[in-house]
Amino acid sequence: MTQLNTLKWLQQPTQATELLIEQLLDIGVALSDTYDLGELLNLILSKSREITCSDAGSVYLVDELNVKECKLVFKAAQNDSLPDLAFQEQALAITSESLTGYVALTGQSLNLADAYNLPKNTPYKFDKSFDEKTGYRTCSVLILPIQNRHLEVLGVLQLINRKIQSNVLLTQENAKELTQPYSEWEERILTSLASQAAISIERNNLQENIENLFEGFVKASVRAIEARDSCTSGHSERVAKLTVGLSQEVNIINSGIFSEIYFSNQQIQELRYAALLHDFGKIGVPEAILTKRKKLYQEQLELIQQRFSLAQRTLEMEYAQTKYKYLSGHLSDIYQSHTQKSCLLCQKIKNLDLELEVAITQLNDYWQTILTANEPRILAEEPLKQLQEISLYTYKDIDGQIKHLITPEEMAQLTVPRGNLTPEERQAIEAHVTDSYEFLKQIPWTKKLQKIPNIAYGHHERLDGSGYPRGLKENEISIQTQIIVIADIYDALTAGDRPYKQGLPVEVALRIMGSEAAENKINSHLFELFKQKQVFSMLGHSK
Repeated sequence: MTQLNTLKWLQQPTQATELLIEQLLDIGVALSDTYDLGELLNLILSKSREITCSDAGSVYLVDELNVKECKLVFKAAQNDSLPDLAFQEQALAITSESLTGYVALTGQSLNLADAYNLPKNTPYKFDKSFDEKTGYRTCSVLILPIQNRHLEVLGVLQLINRKIQSNVLLTQENAKELTQPYSEWEERILTSLASQAAISIERNNLQENIENLFEGFVKASVRAIEARDSCTSGHSERVAKLTVGLSQEVNIINSGIFSEIYFSNQQIQELRYAALLHDFGKIGVPEAILTKRKKLYQEQLELIQQRFSLAQRTLEMEYAQTKYKYLSGHLSDIYQSHTQKSCLLCQKIKNLDLELEVAITQLNDYWQTILTANEPRILAEEPLKQLQEISLYTYKDIDGQIKHLITPEEMAQLTVPRGNLTPEERQAIEAHVTDSYEFLKQIPWTKKLQKIPNIAYGHHERLDGSGYPRGLKENEISIQTQIIVIADIYDALTAGDRPYKQGLPVEVALRIMGSEAAENKINSHLFELFKQKQVFSMLGHSK
């Protein structure tokens, strides 16, 4: 069709041309609204067949990832006459000997009246294997390159058997009679459509690349967090897995309290990313606090042990000096065997030895108390009293100064009533929630992922307002966050890799969570669903 004829065609549209224009406009809108690659390719193929009244067709994409050997990947196929034909994606070598390979290599379209009667001296050949296997008869063929604005071939669109009437089915016997060649006009229309399709495919590829890039960023971020604390490695992935599993169960049940709640695939992805990144703020927590295993840091315990050793050596030295001075003052008595003075002298030395033994035993008892109190569990009454006694104990340092065996800072850590963190250390740990939010807020999220910072922000909040950092109440905490809370608590209770506690059995963890649900700390409906559907079994746990 010449430019003049095209202009006349647009200025004096017939009913058919008006329908075609309407179809092309609809196709443009549909292509711009479709983001799934499979749906996009099938849409391109079905609309191309609809415009040209084609019985069958297929779409191939160039494999850009394979640098050494470029291939065409068979991505979509449709056939009205063989509707039950199973489609199987496969990669084909790009060679000029095949029809699609020739178009992919040259960027030139092929419009063949009959695939069985090709022009002479052509490099390409028609592969009859499909027809022979299925009993189909390929007649007219139109193969177009799908090219971007730089004329790079992204794929190939192949249309087969341009039917005379759209409602007929083709057989091997009637195919030639009921088909006709593709017109030059149809080729021009499809070339334009292929260019539009290329834009959509490139947009889809760009979106996929962005998603892959972001997925890589999220995974790298999680690894960066957990590399600082190998003890909690895998926590974020497990929480994300449980979060997605519970949200999918909410979708399935879709009744009762959950009748008005449904998460789209995009919302589940948003929830997954929030779960993966909920602890990102831990990147700013001092590593010593993050990896703290007991109430005292290891270097503190070693320093205390050195003081105990020094205190014992000081005691031994002081008693040795006392004995020496005493003996020096009673030299004459030493040589008077079996005298009363000699017996008193021996008794005095024995008493000094006993006093030293008692003092060393007391030091050893104190050390055992330190080790007991250092464990990250609830501090009993007896060790607490002994710690107060130890806090008063002094010894003479090598410089002659009198010092306390335990410093006030060490005593504050040892007397932590529960767990292994002081209030200041716990505050530093809890700050990771706000730090996570501040970090996630800096990322320019897409509209479909913009809730991630707020979802992650509330993962330590509780429905009764007892959580942190903001003390939110139930109506202020999103259902997405409430799902993450349940996943996070469950993994924290059952994880067997925490330095300060052993992982609890599933039944015990569920019992604890049940108590929290009864106290309106966590969502009781979500917890019951989590328990009944055994979402925790996704981690390999069972009741």
